Amino acid sequence: MKILSILYKRKIAFAGLLFISALCVFALFADRIAPFDPQAMNPIEKLKGPDSAHFFGTDNFGRDIFSRAVHGARTSLIGSAGVILFSMSIGVLIGVSSGYFRKIEPYLMRLIDVLMAFPPLLLALVFVSILGRGMVNVIIAVGATYLTRTTRIVYGLTLKIREEPYIESAISSGVKQKWIILRHVLPNMMSPLIVQATFTFAFSLLDMAALDFLGLGIPPSIPSWGNMLSEGRMYLTRAPWLLIFPGAAIVLTVLSFNLVGDVLRDRLDPHFRRDIEGV
Repeated sequence: MKILSILYKRKIAFAGLLFISALCVFALFADRIAPFDPQAMNPIEKLKGPDSAHFFGTDNFGRDIFSRAVHGARTSLIGSAGVILFSMSIGVLIGVSSGYFRKIEPYLMRLIDVLMAFPPLLLALVFVSILGRGMVNVIIAVGATYLTRTTRIVYGLTLKIREEPYIESAISSGVKQKWIILRHVLPNMMSPLIVQATFTFAFSLLDMAALDFLGLGIPPSIPSWGNMLSEGRMYLTRAPWLLIFPGAAIVLTVLSFNLVGDVLRDRLDPHFRRDIEGV
C-alpha cells in the first residue's frame, strides 16, 4: 500500500500503473473484449480506416486491428512473463551457486562472461535459429540474454551477503547450507530482483517484438504486436494505422513498466533510494 501511495504522488508513474492494469484486464478477457475474431478475414473491408465498427481499422486481409491488438496484449504479457520466469530462475540458481560455492564460480561465471560478450539481440537470433520459431523457443532465446544480467546481480549480492556476520554465525552454528541460502541469502536480495524484473519485462517485450518483426519469433498465425508491425510495414503510406496502433501499444507498455520500475528502484534499492515523498 505504501508503494501505491508513492506511485500516486508521482502522477506519470501512476498513469503507467493504470495503463499496465488496463493492459492486464485486456489480456485476461481478450476473448470477451475483442469485438471480432482476430483471425477472421473479410476482403470486402480490407484496409478500412478507423470507424465506429472497427476502432483501429482493418488490415490488408480485412481483419480487425483492435481485436488483434487486444489478443496481442495477451501474447506479449505471456511472453514477457515467461522470459522473467526463465531468466530469474536460471539466473538466481547460477548466481547464488557461483557466489556461495566458490569452487564452481570460475566455471559458471566464465560461461556467463562468454554469453555477455554477444549483443543481446544477436544472441537471441542465434538461439532462435537453433531452436526454431514458437512461443516457448522465443522465451528461451530472449530469456538467455537476460539471465546473464540477473546472474551478475545475484552473484554480487551473494558475495556481499555471504560475508555478513549473521551468515558466519549460522555457519559456525552448524546450520545446513541449503537453509542458509533459503532463509538468509535469497530473502535479502528480493528487492533488487523485483526491480530487475520490471525492467526485464519491458525490454524483453521489445526484443520479442523485434524477433516477430524480423519473422523469426512467434508464427504469424498468432496475433502479436511485432507480427502486426511486420505485416503492416508495406502499407505505411496507404494505411498508417496498421503501424500506429501496435507501435503505440509497444511504446506505452515499455514506458509504463520503466516508469513503475524507476519508482520501485528508488524505493527498494538502497543505492538509489531517495526522499521521493516530496517529488
